[in-house]
Amino acid sequence: MEGLFGKLRNLDAYPKINEDFYSRTLSGGIITIVSSIVMFLLFISELRLYLHAVTETKLIVDTSRGETLRINFDVTFPALSCSMLSLDAMDISGEEHLDVRHDIIKKRLDSHGNIIESRQDGIGSPKIEKPLQRHGGRLEHNETYCGSCYGAEVSDEDCCNSCEEVREAYRKKGWGLSDPEIIDQCKREGFLQRIKDEDGEGCNIYGFLEVKKVAGNFHFAPGKSFQQSNMHVHDLLPFQKESFNISHKINRLSFGEYFPGAINPLDGVQWVQHAPYGMYQYFIKVVPTVYTDIRGRTIQSNQFSVTEHFRSDDIGRLQYLPGVFFFYDLSPIKVTFTEGHVSFLHFLTNVCAIVGGVFTVSGILDSFIYHGQRAIKKKIEIGKFS
Repeated sequence: MEGLFGKLRNLDAYPKINEDFYSRTLSGGIITIVSSIVMFLLFISELRLYLHAVTETKLIVDTSRGETLRINFDVTFPALSCSMLSLDAMDISGEEHLDVRHDIIKKRLDSHGNIIESRQDGIGSPKIEKPLQRHGGRLEHNETYCGSCYGAEVSDEDCCNSCEEVREAYRKKGWGLSDPEIIDQCKREGFLQRIKDEDGEGCNIYGFLEVKKVAGNFHFAPGKSFQQSNMHVHDLLPFQKESFNISHKINRLSFGEYFPGAINPLDGVQWVQHAPYGMYQYFIKVVPTVYTDIRGRTIQSNQFSVTEHFRSDDIGRLQYLPGVFFFYDLSPIKVTFTEGHVSFLHFLTNVCAIVGGVFTVSGILDSFIYHGQRAIKKKIEIGKFS
C-alpha cells in the first residue's frame, strides 16, 4: 500500500516547498498589501459594470416607411416681435404648412428678456362691437356679421370677420397687404398700432411640428408667407421696416422623443446679427435612432449633426428673405442602442483574470526585488562594495 502511495506522490504536478525554506521579507509584505488593494479596486470596478446596464450599439439600414417626424423647438428672438414672427414648414414632397399656429406658443419679451404676455395665436382680434358690414352698414339686431375680404373672396359667401382673416384670404390669393389702414377690420383692431406698440420687443416661440419623414425645411421669418409665381415669399410691407434683426438663441431643438444619452448639438446655441440684411441657415442631417432600455421599452427617436451658414446682403437691399432656416435631410442608416446586463459567467471570468493577472505580476515583481537584494547582499559580503 505504501508503495502505491509513493508512486502517486511521484506523479504530483504541484510539488510543495517545505516551510523551512520559506523566507518572508518586508518587500514581499508591501507588495502583497499593494496587490491586494489593486485586486480589490479592480473587483469593485468589475462588480459595478456587472450590476449596471451596458449599451450595445449597432448600425442598420433604415427601411421604415410612412412615418412622421416630430420636431420640438424652443427659440428666442430678442429683437423680433411676436406680431412679426411666423413659422412655415415645407418638404420635398410638395406639402406646405404656412404660418403654423397649432401646437405653437408665443411669449412677448421686453428688452431685458422678461415675459410680457404669452399667447397661443398671432396678434388676435378684440371682440367685435358693431363692425362694418360688407354692404357698408353697421351690424344691428341679430344679424350675422360677414365682413368683406376686399377682393380676395373666392365666392360670394366668403366672409372675413377679422384682420387676420383678411390677411389669410390675401395670402391664399398670393397677394401682399400693402396698407392695412384701408382694411376696416385691421383699422378697428389697431393692427398697425399693435405692431408699433411691440416695436423693440422680442419673442420666444416654442412648440412642435409633425411633418412627413422626408427632407424639408422649416423657418422663422417676419411677415405672412404666400406663394407668388411658384415662389415662397413673405409680406413685409405692413411692418414698414428697412431691416430685420434675426439674432436668436436656440434653447432647445430635437427631432423626436428624448432618450438617455441623447445630445442635441444646437441646444443653447446663440447667434447675434451684425449685418443689416441676411438669412441664417442650419443644414441638419437627421439620423434615425432606436433606444431599447433594460426593461425592453423601445423609444423611436433621432439624433442629428449640423452645419451653419449666414447669407448676407452686402449690397444694401433685401436680396434674401430675412429669417432663420432649418434645412433637414434624413440619413438612410439607423442607429440602435440596446441596454443589457453582462452575464455572470463573463463577470466570473473577468474576476479570475484580475486575480490571476495581479497575482502573477506581483510575483514577478517580488521575485525581482528579492533576488536583487540577495545579489547586492552577497557582493557586499565579499567586499565588492566596501
